[in-house]
Amino acid sequence: MVKVLVTGGRGQLAKCIKMASKRRADLNISFEDSSLFDITNSSQMRVYLSKNKDFEFLINCAAYTNVDLAEKNKDKAYQVNAEGAEKLAKLCKEFNIKLVHISTDFVFDGSNTRPYKETDVPNPSSVYGASKLQGEKNIMERLSSYFIIRTSWLYSEFGSNFVKTILRLADTQKEIKVVSDQIGSPTNAHDLADFLLEIISINSTNYGTYHFSNTGETSWYGFAEEVFRICNVSADLRPISSSAYASLANRPKYSVLDTKKVKETFSVNPTYFKHSLEKFKKRI
Repeated sequence: MVKVLVTGGRGQLAKCIKMASKRRADLNISFEDSSLFDITNSSQMRVYLSKNKDFEFLINCAAYTNVDLAEKNKDKAYQVNAEGAEKLAKLCKEFNIKLVHISTDFVFDGSNTRPYKETDVPNPSSVYGASKLQGEKNIMERLSSYFIIRTSWLYSEFGSNFVKTILRLADTQKEIKVVSDQIGSPTNAHDLADFLLEIISINSTNYGTYHFSNTGETSWYGFAEEVFRICNVSADLRPISSSAYASLANRPKYSVLDTKKVKETFSVNPTYFKHSLEKFKKRI
């Protein structure tokens, strides 16, 4: 049985991994949050790993993810997303653990007109994106046995995400304004969780950087329309431009990820986002 540690144990993705793990009898997974495994605290992590031996994989779901607040709290964002990733990489090397690290479409500036490949040069336009990119670089410099998984527009029934927010707004506001000029691929966090556990279950050594998202593309406005359609919600939805939406951080205008590499390497076929959204409806 493969022993796995998941950081950020109270977060959206970790909770989805916990649900997916119930279908994986071959995996023994422990979930920890920052109270016992703070990725910014090397000494705490070393003590934990010394007491809890034989982890073969570590999935890092811990991150500073508030995109707008990162603009105000740059030091904190870098402490978690960049320095924390570096400390994890060092310890994974010390304890011979394979690292599966979650990254983001925000490492790109959104100037592309075609889906971003792993070989495209990152150029983040926000503190959040820059801190996550630095985390990627720190891992690559410190460790060889790693999987960096970039994903986009995650949602589930857990935590705070666009789908839950837009459904709540439908109950509280007469008119809902949603940005229509930012394009991406909504991704069901349960699908990502299944993919991460598949990498571990097959004990893959195809290390490197990969893009995983649901397929297809839409705007936030188009996504909201689809959420309301599938969930049979009636709402007065209005499209607005990014310039009309007050935010501290720049967001990529186009951040669709090319998933060809994961298909070819792991023989997985990410689900079309509308079909995966149908599965989400059943969960709620």
